[in-house]
Amino acid sequence: MNPPVFDCRDREQMLSGMRHARQAIARGDVIVMPTDTVYGVAADAFDAAAVQKLLEAKGRSRQQPPPVLVGSVDALHALVESMPPEVERLVERFWPGGLTIVLPAQPSLTWDLGETAGTVAVRQPDNPIALELLAETGPLAVSSANLTGKAAAVDVETARRMLGSTIAVYLDDGPVSTGVASTIIDATSLAGGRGEPAVRILRDGAVSREELREELGDLLDIDDEEPRR
Repeated sequence: MNPPVFDCRDREQMLSGMRHARQAIARGDVIVMPTDTVYGVAADAFDAAAVQKLLEAKGRSRQQPPPVLVGSVDALHALVESMPPEVERLVERFWPGGLTIVLPAQPSLTWDLGETAGTVAVRQPDNPIALELLAETGPLAVSSANLTGKAAAVDVETARRMLGSTIAVYLDDGPVSTGVASTIIDATSLAGGRGEPAVRILRDGAVSREELREELGDLLDIDDEEPRR
């Protein structure tokens, strides 16, 4: 059976689609949702079996854990061990938006995103459908809507062709305007007692190196090696 696709640009379909998406997430299924960067595959971040479904849908291993999307800065505080002031500044400027931040995870959390080495990659997306869903579901494990090795989907039809019936519900918010994935930075060293402070760029994306340098100054570690894209 083909999974339903809901056009969230139509209010009636949007309301029905959001209800179906919430129900799918609650029962441990995986959905496709719009974000401000690319379309994403989403599952309940605190349901290990659902996260495993997400990885299997994409053809990824536990060595490639998904980031977590949150609907608010308060949710970020609940997921990480500490919030260095430098990260506070980045969040104030770039959230909601295209910056994913890797920090030490709150050790009391009972979840399993894969082999994270005790960290979590967190972002607040700048998309009203995504933010409304996150407000209702709480944090979601979200990775780009594509098979591993393929380009990330910038419209729901591309995602559907790749992922098919492994997805329970598709939420369509039209083509993503930029299609540029988020920038990912590793800020774990800014947490106390974790070595010399330096923020590394793990993937270039929507937030430029120049913008990061404006906020971080010499704390931004830019070496000669080109980050992955």
